[in-house]
Amino acid sequence: MSTRTTPAMEAPGSGVHHEMTRITNDDIYLFNEGTHYHLFDKLGAHPDTVAGVKGTRFAVWAPDAERVYVMGDFNGWNRSSHALQARDSSGIWEGFVPGLGRGANYKYHVVSRYNGYRVEKADPVAFLYETPPKTASVVWDLEYTWGDQAWMASRHSRNSLNAPMSIYEMHLGSWMRVPEDNNRWLTYRELAPKLAAYLTQLGFTHVEFLPVMEHPFYGSWGYQTTGYYAPTSRFGSPQDFMYLVDYLHQQGIGVILDWVPSHFPNDQYALGYFDGTHLFEHADDRLGLHPDWDSSIFNYGRNEVRSFLLSSALFWLEKYHADGLRVDAVASMLYLDYSRQPGEWIPNQYGGRENLDAISFLRQFNEEIYRRHPDVQTIAEESTDWPMVSRPTYVGGLGFGLKWDMGWMHDTLVYMAKDPVHRKFHHNELTFRMLYAFYENFALPLSHDEVVHGKSSLLGKMPGDDWQKFANLRLLYGYMYAQSGKKLLFMGAEFGQWQEWYHEVSLDWHLLEYAPHLGIQKWVTDLNRTYRSEPALHELDSEPSGFEWIDCSDNQQSTLALLRKGKTTGQMVMAAANFTPVPRTRFRIGVPFAGYWREILNSDAGEYGGSGMGNAGGVEAQAIPYHGRPFSLELTLPPLAVVWFRSPD
Repeated sequence: MSTRTTPAMEAPGSGVHHEMTRITNDDIYLFNEGTHYHLFDKLGAHPDTVAGVKGTRFAVWAPDAERVYVMGDFNGWNRSSHALQARDSSGIWEGFVPGLGRGANYKYHVVSRYNGYRVEKADPVAFLYETPPKTASVVWDLEYTWGDQAWMASRHSRNSLNAPMSIYEMHLGSWMRVPEDNNRWLTYRELAPKLAAYLTQLGFTHVEFLPVMEHPFYGSWGYQTTGYYAPTSRFGSPQDFMYLVDYLHQQGIGVILDWVPSHFPNDQYALGYFDGTHLFEHADDRLGLHPDWDSSIFNYGRNEVRSFLLSSALFWLEKYHADGLRVDAVASMLYLDYSRQPGEWIPNQYGGRENLDAISFLRQFNEEIYRRHPDVQTIAEESTDWPMVSRPTYVGGLGFGLKWDMGWMHDTLVYMAKDPVHRKFHHNELTFRMLYAFYENFALPLSHDEVVHGKSSLLGKMPGDDWQKFANLRLLYGYMYAQSGKKLLFMGAEFGQWQEWYHEVSLDWHLLEYAPHLGIQKWVTDLNRTYRSEPALHELDSEPSGFEWIDCSDNQQSTLALLRKGKTTGQMVMAAANFTPVPRTRFRIGVPFAGYWREILNSDAGEYGGSGMGNAGGVEAQAIPYHGRPFSLELTLPPLAVVWFRSPD
């Protein structure tokens, strides 16, 4: 294919020059084919030098525009003084503005060929936007000197399915505020050392940021994205966010970003109805309007939209060194009838409810990411029983690396909220998960969604008096970490926040002045430390050979016992949980080995705020067969507690 450029052209009286372009015919071909994965190098605003003159080149996709102009503070926001040139029949408009550089605010004035529609649009591929509520794009570059080479060279071992992944989910604007300075949030650079030190102290392996991509409404938490190539300017510049990621990497902490290809807000200045047509979204509301969020749904069947979204995904991995992308609301993409009543949706070509274009898009997304970056993870928030979400596309899967286990989250929280006297009637809510636990590569999420909108905090969900609430919360975490699967906790849960999460205020850090909350934090710290240090707890997280029930049928006493096994050593970890406030003494549990089983964690220990019951550091196995095993331990199971034992060396 030819790589010739457009002939030299200049609109009469225009301050935009068109002597050359950086967009080749190959770029246009790939863009139209849906396989251009680096649009951020071509579209948008790029400081450049043309014929020895410094300036900025612009390129924007608006195929149904009659004319497109670039306007900004450089021309007094004149809507017609700087016309862009249509690039053949590609739908791309481009041009070069001499003397214009980094920091200039701009928009596109789009004149549609339909109905005289005119609109001012932010750049869909801008690297920076004005701080909301302002909406202009900002000419910027992504120059930055990274210092995380050691992390990038070794992160394959940190992100693999057999590595420990303990993820701290957080919202940038409400993790920690500065009350003495008008309750302002921390900047990216202020956050870096504080967050890195905190995550290191508590032993988390990764942090997952709620969407950092630019969004107009702060109360959307980032899930109403308008800037798919720009970190929000609320907390600083692109380089400031790079510094945050870089700093975390240098401290050995991975960074996962929430990414939202499922829908976008219909603010006039943004993506919706971009050139007087439904360019990024479907025209028919039965396909293009999201009923839950009153937002627009991407047209995944349009190749240029695919190029736009796939380039965005790779952009965050390549330009910002992200270690993974958690894809929001995958279920809403997969089903044409998602949250719709009969007659409110259009079946696919076979008469089914599956969104074939979205399925194809998600497979392409995962294939390209893992082809180019096999050392990262893609994570699906998928709330249904769609098969093989985290299985390779070549066997019919969607190709994600991990999937959130929403079923485990729901069943476990429903169970834990019940008064212990009733739990024996709901024992299956704890055990049902293991019927499907290895159909996918699961992460166990206790996320932000569970502590908002009147659902109460995790601590607030627990039954009983205050002592029992804290004991139940420690029990919940101990049981979660003993289960197969990666772990995720939302900020505040690690010290037992009483209040629901509210995005306008800081976490209640003052609670750490009180022993019960400090005990929860210490418990989470020790869970993370043990999860990371014991191969049996993470090496086979996604394999059935790494998990074994010892006893899952003791509903009358509401106890469970299980074994976790690794692949590199013969050591095992046994966990036994008591979901009632009744201590169980002389409680026998079958084990496979003779010898001394050392108690390595006990959620009822005094240092965590418990009553101090336990097993004096460990128990010698007796040659008494039990639970189908040749040996057994006679234990004390503390009230509302979980105990972990390591098998003999």
